[in-house]
Amino acid sequence: MKKLILFLLFTSTWLHGFSQFITDSIQVLDEVVLSDSKLIKYASGVKQTVLNDSVLKQNSKSLTTLLAFNSNLYFKENGYGMVSSPSFRGTNASQTAVIWNGININSQLNGQTDFNTISSSNFNSISIRSGGGSVQYGSGAIGGSIHLNNKLAFNTHFENTVEASYGSFNTKQTGFNSSFGTNLYSVNFGLFYVDSENDYKFLGTNKVNENGAFENLNMNVNLGYFISKKDVLKLYSQSYIGEREFSGTLVAPARSKYEDENYRNMLEWVRISGRFNSSLKVGHLQEQFKYFENKNTDNYSFGKVNTFLLNHSLNVELSETLQFKTIIDFNNYEGSGSSFGDPKRTAFSTTALLNHKPTEKLNYGINLRKDFTSGFESPFVFSLDAAYQVTDVYKIQINGSKNYRVPTFNDLYWNPGGNLDLVPESSYQVDFGQQFNYKHFNFKLNGYYIHTEDLIQWQPNSSGFWTPVNVSESQSYGAELELESYYKIKAHQLHLNAHYSYTVSENLETKKQLIYVPFHKGNVNLAYGYKKFNMYYQHLFNGEVSIIGSTLTGYNVGNVGLGYSLNEKGQVNYEINFKVNNLYNTYYENVALRPMPNRNYQIQTIIKF
Repeated sequence: MKKLILFLLFTSTWLHGFSQFITDSIQVLDEVVLSDSKLIKYASGVKQTVLNDSVLKQNSKSLTTLLAFNSNLYFKENGYGMVSSPSFRGTNASQTAVIWNGININSQLNGQTDFNTISSSNFNSISIRSGGGSVQYGSGAIGGSIHLNNKLAFNTHFENTVEASYGSFNTKQTGFNSSFGTNLYSVNFGLFYVDSENDYKFLGTNKVNENGAFENLNMNVNLGYFISKKDVLKLYSQSYIGEREFSGTLVAPARSKYEDENYRNMLEWVRISGRFNSSLKVGHLQEQFKYFENKNTDNYSFGKVNTFLLNHSLNVELSETLQFKTIIDFNNYEGSGSSFGDPKRTAFSTTALLNHKPTEKLNYGINLRKDFTSGFESPFVFSLDAAYQVTDVYKIQINGSKNYRVPTFNDLYWNPGGNLDLVPESSYQVDFGQQFNYKHFNFKLNGYYIHTEDLIQWQPNSSGFWTPVNVSESQSYGAELELESYYKIKAHQLHLNAHYSYTVSENLETKKQLIYVPFHKGNVNLAYGYKKFNMYYQHLFNGEVSIIGSTLTGYNVGNVGLGYSLNEKGQVNYEINFKVNNLYNTYYENVALRPMPNRNYQIQTIIKF
């Protein structure tokens, strides 16, 4: 086994040099449309879910709401529009990776991505990859990963969309998306702005959400240009600027404010030459925040991290049934903050991916990765996956992997409380899936097991400060169901999709379910269309969850929407939509003492030209 590992890693380095001398015929343009080819080509035995255009259209532009109603993920929010953290297969928020055009963008401060800072309207491809993915996507990809991609289409097109909406709590949203290009270049641009007083009622009380106002701006600019018949340059840029008043609780009012900004820029050079496909990425990511304990003063704490990255990958089609990919990745992190000083970190990794399809029915992959991170002995990680097409309608998938997460800057250096003795988390997981694909009906059933050692958790110490420690062991296991059905009868269209998950996630020492992980979670989406008219209903069920010293009651929430298209066949198309959120006016909390909004309304206009 050691000889195989050394051979693959040596081959990874050798092929990077050899690729500079390879030239051959031009391949089709489809090869350079998607920046994250690993997601498609090297995960045949891994469960993946792609959210289509109709799903993106029906949901709120918040990534939290989109995924809560259309996936197996569970979310906890500190009030609507506030910090949003996912739980994927019983893991915590820092064990769910968010991948932007092939790059892991989880915060270097807390290891998470706040899903309320990302607008789904600025991406034309959102995918969910279940299970461990550290070999391909690095630290934190333990429970699963969310993939946000901007596709660049190299054909003659010019498409624009303008949308505006107004809703309860004086919520205003405005968006603009444009895509145009030829067979030589491609451009897409997205802008989305939201502003809300967010002063919803706390049902059953005489209180309102007094300190919950927020506004933010998301902007995407993506460019692609063929500099030769074999070479294309692509530029990806994403910006987020936000300001939020942090909501209080039922028993403690708040007057704090949080300002945060995220900037992501990446230049990619893709070269296609026969059986060889090379990609070189250079990028800069910046995250920064200011926290005001009292929004009426000028006193604040702050933090900032700059990430500089260099990534080279080489895909080799050894034959029609065998392909091999190598990745060399270097990252440099530089932080500064009022609570954690000026930490620095460098990380280097080398990865080898192999995919083989020996028969028409069997497809398998072997993936290896070794990281070298300053200050840590990062574990060697691997993954194995396979898919077998038993019949035309029935397929089985299996995968297993070792994954990891390194401590963040907050874990190590936060003052007071940081712990320099932390070691990286290490996790093993196995997943078995079955898929049934019929003409009008698709069904997925997955069972999984995750075992994690040295899990990092923040706990109060003897001095009264919260500090992170490596707890002994934890495990998560459960089952996921996913159902999709589509029928079209003349002008009538009916679309159904549903998800259910049963999750056990426990500390092996205490044998208790981890906090904020429901045993049961499910959702159902039913959409109907007839000519220019459409309507849909969404339902979300979250079961009871454990919290420190108590439990939170489970809840059911429903949304309903109506839409009508005008001038559908003209050059300029108009659409009017009306939506009712929390249809049954349900009182619910997904974080203790932080109620979510009562019944509320939204009207939206969309213009396409």
